[in-house]
Amino acid sequence: MGLLKAAKDSIGSLLADQWREYFYCDSLPSDVLVKKGQPRFTEGRNSNTKGIDNIISNGSIIAVNEGQCMLIVEQGQIVDLSAEPGEFVYDQSTEPTLLYGNLGENIKKSFSTFGRRFTFGGNTAKDQRVYFVNTKEIMNNLYGTATPIPFRIVDARSNLDMDTNVKCNGSYSFKIADPVIFYSKICSNVQDTYTRDKLTAQMKGELLTAMQPALEIIAAKGVRPYELSGHATELVEILKGQLSEKWGEMRGIEMISMTISADIPEKDRETLNKWQQTAILQNPGMAAARQTEAYTAALENMKTGGADGKGSSAMEGAMTMMAMGMMQNMANGGGMMPGMGMPTGQAPMGQPAGGAVLGWTCSCGKADNRGKFCENCGNPKPTEAGWTCSCGHVNQGKFCQECGLPKPSGAPLYKCDKCGWEPEDPAHPPKFCPECGDIFDQNDIK
Repeated sequence: MGLLKAAKDSIGSLLADQWREYFYCDSLPSDVLVKKGQPRFTEGRNSNTKGIDNIISNGSIIAVNEGQCMLIVEQGQIVDLSAEPGEFVYDQSTEPTLLYGNLGENIKKSFSTFGRRFTFGGNTAKDQRVYFVNTKEIMNNLYGTATPIPFRIVDARSNLDMDTNVKCNGSYSFKIADPVIFYSKICSNVQDTYTRDKLTAQMKGELLTAMQPALEIIAAKGVRPYELSGHATELVEILKGQLSEKWGEMRGIEMISMTISADIPEKDRETLNKWQQTAILQNPGMAAARQTEAYTAALENMKTGGADGKGSSAMEGAMTMMAMGMMQNMANGGGMMPGMGMPTGQAPMGQPAGGAVLGWTCSCGKADNRGKFCENCGNPKPTEAGWTCSCGHVNQGKFCQECGLPKPSGAPLYKCDKCGWEPEDPAHPPKFCPECGDIFDQNDIK
């Protein structure tokens, strides 16, 4: 017994005197996964009042809509099917057909696996039924995590490795990819309809169970919780692998797509934000940009006196600029922030004019020594330190022995004429010699 494609003249006169039935199923809503076909009598009389329930008359017509797969079942076992839209004639004299449309070879393999049984010498079996399976995409199946799922945030660029918990919610869609498996394993011989609410509660639990190992795979690739929505397609493929045994092999169901929204606890979100800010400042370019932005804002506050007009913001701005200047000074080994140096032509406090450098330079190369011993190697200060050129070389004559620059004019050098003590800055001695108490005057000029 099988199915023949129906046409205008395809039903011969031999079937004209037999009762014929017309099996048809309207478009199945998304809540209905399987529906038993009901006959509509089309020829002979107005109705077949003597027909036997669950019997398909020879020559009956079965119509299949788009998005449906029709199954012919005898004694609870599938004997024929069609996923191809159109009208078909049920003929007991033909071999079973497999009009599986675009559902693929898997249906044919499943059909062979479950086997076919033909008995009663070609006569009609005692129980024959037509079922229509919904093969459209079943959408808007909601899910949500009742308890948070562990999630590891890894970012090799900023050395971030943090454990947190993720709450997820969204929706997914699926379809019945193999109606043979679905009927045989899930809803055999259903009396009327099989609805998705009988299945989705179980599917939701299995989905959430598979979510944790799937998120572990996603997290290992450096994806952060707020980026999960952009990786939904990749997550679906991972979940397909996780659910292939329970959904695919045991139920004939395939996941199609999903949406996902994820969130982490507030305290972990604050920690992550702080870590990101720190990572930004580790980049010299970004740190400089932030510093320039803060410097500009502080300068603006100093100019305007602040939004309150009382100068509080101006004071804060000045303090900010001072702190930034100190930080920049330390970072640059003593340099000054642009705009925070001394006025043009005026030497900084404690530094002699004319290009001379405060302090003395040791033979090891350490400049700007202030005491009697070198801060780098411990060598004592030379008796005649002379004057230090702007290039850093210590000289005794009128010209620098290293670069040839003349000794700074207008800066007399002093040395105590009583004990020989020489100030650290020979051009700016104290009023009295700290060694013998003699006053510094013209007699102490070298």
